[in-house]
This record gives sequence, structure tokens and C-alpha cells, in this order.
Amino acid sequence: MKLVFFLITISFAMNSILLFDFTEKCDISNWKIVDDGVMGGLSSSTFRVDRDGNGNFSGTVSTDNNGGFCSVRYFFKPISLKNQKTFSIRLKGDGKKYQFRVKSKVSDYYSYIYEFQTTSDWQTVEIPITEMYASFRGRTLNLPNYDGTNLEEIAFLIGNKQNENFQLMIDKIEVK
Repeated sequence: MKLVFFLITISFAMNSILLFDFTEKCDISNWKIVDDGVMGGLSSSTFRVDRDGNGNFSGTVSTDNNGGFCSVRYFFKPISLKNQKTFSIRLKGDGKKYQFRVKSKVSDYYSYIYEFQTTSDWQTVEIPITEMYASFRGRTLNLPNYDGTNLEEIAFLIGNKQNENFQLMIDKIEVK
């Protein structure tokens, strides 16, 4: 009986794709901050690895000067999620709403988005790939939902149309 359980665990683990596992010594050089300053806004954020080995995305969102968002993006070589169904993200938030965003190609002008609510406890957010919808600058586009054929970028964004401080800690990002 134990042998069967062990084989199932191995099989399940082999079907998942680890996109990023934060540790004290991980390289975050491909994670880039993009705040509303690119459009004249005044929001500000940082991204670092904290002493506990978690990705720490924090800052201040300002709606002044037509601003209102902060984001951090991770770029990598293209991968296919053809056999995967769900993004699985272990994180700890601050009770605020965030977006998880993906791009099939870094050059696409739009992202596929899924909004999620955080708590002040560690949680695992499960995001069905096919429920991610295409959006550009806050507007839903008339395009099919994400199909997972190609993936080159993932991102986290906060933009709740209000002035607020925020902090999102990220442990691990996988696709299952």
C-alpha cells in the first residue's frame, strides 16, 4: 500500500511545473517593478527577498496624477502549460485584492488576469488557467480566455482605485 501511495506522489510531483521558489539565496534579477510612474503616476513599490526567504512585494499605491497601480513582473524563456490546469501560489497578503497576470508573449500589449483576495495568513491561491481573461489598462478585451499554450511572463498587480499601503509575501509559484 505504501508503495502505491509513493508512486502516486511522484507522478503528481512530476506533472507540476515550478515557476519560482523563493529562498534566501534565490536570484530575483528577472523580477522587475512596473508602477504607474510609466504613465505619470506617483505610486511606488519594491521587491526583495526577506530574511525568511519569501518574495516581498510592498509599497504605496497613489491615485494622484491619474495613477493607481503597482506591479512586479517575472520574465523567463517560453514554456508550454499544455498539460496543466491550475496556477498554485503560496502567499501571505494583507487582506487586500490583487491580480495575478500572465502573458503568452512578453511583446503582447495585453495580459490575462485573475483577481484574488488575500488574508493575513499563509494561503494557497488556486487559479484555473482557463478562467484568466484578457485585459488591457483595466478593460476586458473581446478575446478568448488564456489557454496555456505559451507562457513568458507572470506578474502580480495591486490597483484597487484607492490610496493604500500594501505588502504581499510570496513563497512559491507552481503550475499543476
